[in-house]
Amino acid sequence: MAGRTDIGRGEWDAMTDTRTVRVEILSRVEGEGALHIETRQGRLERVELQIYEPPRLFESLLRGRPLEETPDITARICGICPVAYQMTAVHALERALGVQITPEIRRLRRLLYCGEWIESHALHMHLLHAPDFLGYDSGLAMAADHPLEVNRGLRLKKHGNQLLEVLGGRAIHPINVAVGGFHRAPRRESLQRLIPEFEWGLEAAIEATRWVASLPIPDYTRDYNFVALQPSDEYPFNEGPIGSSRGGTVAVTEYEQHYEEVHVAHSTALHSETLPGRECYHVGPLARIALNRERLAEPARRLADDLRFETPCRNPFRSIVARGLELVHAYAEALEILREYRSCVPHRISYTPRQATGCAATEAPRGLIFHRYTINDTGQIEFAKIVPPTSQNQKQIEDDLRDWLPHLLDRPDHELARRAEELVRNYDPCISCSTHFLRVHRHDH
Repeated sequence: MAGRTDIGRGEWDAMTDTRTVRVEILSRVEGEGALHIETRQGRLERVELQIYEPPRLFESLLRGRPLEETPDITARICGICPVAYQMTAVHALERALGVQITPEIRRLRRLLYCGEWIESHALHMHLLHAPDFLGYDSGLAMAADHPLEVNRGLRLKKHGNQLLEVLGGRAIHPINVAVGGFHRAPRRESLQRLIPEFEWGLEAAIEATRWVASLPIPDYTRDYNFVALQPSDEYPFNEGPIGSSRGGTVAVTEYEQHYEEVHVAHSTALHSETLPGRECYHVGPLARIALNRERLAEPARRLADDLRFETPCRNPFRSIVARGLELVHAYAEALEILREYRSCVPHRISYTPRQATGCAATEAPRGLIFHRYTINDTGQIEFAKIVPPTSQNQKQIEDDLRDWLPHLLDRPDHELARRAEELVRNYDPCISCSTHFLRVHRHDH
């Protein structure tokens, strides 16, 4: 085309003075996506985070199936955070069925969440996010110069996987979670064997958090509306009302009256907005700490004070420090449960199927996750709705990019693309977790 010159991953139209930059692969982000940027006469005109993962149809797949299959099916939504998906499903179904679990089952479930947070946060901090601040293309490239840090991250991640193996039956897509409790209870000795490594892990997590806090983090802030579970007496994992930094809390049963998913033309993933204001909002570690700092375990609270971690922290690049504080919390809470565990009898509460609807919200490592199910009197799923944290952050990510990129428009396209990717990775997005998509309409002429 006359007047157009290719420049790396971007294009420039001399006739209209328009520049287009496309980041075709957001490296170190789970899933497939692209970022489309357009400028005209040196001004940013359009930013679109385009998600083009094919439909995975989990909600439709669940319809007509026995409710007992739901934990195993929903675990397949994500290989990094399967626990959050299956446990949110279990909580929602238990509320529909009127199941009341025992305190022992509840503590084991929190221990399971600790395992998932440990493996996910350790992986993100050391191998996915830290390379951005140190100028490496990947965690493997960083390992040549920072072997101690990378090996520490891998060892911490292994701890999370080991806990999932003991409680969930295996590290990837656990199979021991059931509506009403667990298919089997863990043996006391199996959990106690983990204690020495977790004692080392707590100190290593503190060290890792101090390390990431020392990285060259950009000075950048936004006025976020933070949204997270906000229980009264514990750090949020799997229960509590939904709080907002704009003020107040709402019951989980009222989630859909305050937050709505909407279709956007440029992406297969839905975006989430507040009602009635149609604003974006931020879920994840920064949001959880902003609303629940005083509920962190004592070692994490003390570390936050030592690091002078501001609350609320509105710098998205400091989310790596927030993940570190939550990593410390997960180790501290896990150790408490491991040391106190004796047995879990019964390990599963029985129930009778009935026509009912139930919903639940929990905190995946990446943020708030919401499920709603309707079951019939034979125990089959009639309706399923799954709202992952990534879809709730998509609109906020785009809004951050619109604010961040104008400061970088004088940079070469490859650098502009890299800096945009770095901002996206603040959210640790899991694109494949976006479980429902736009409908496709085809018109034949």
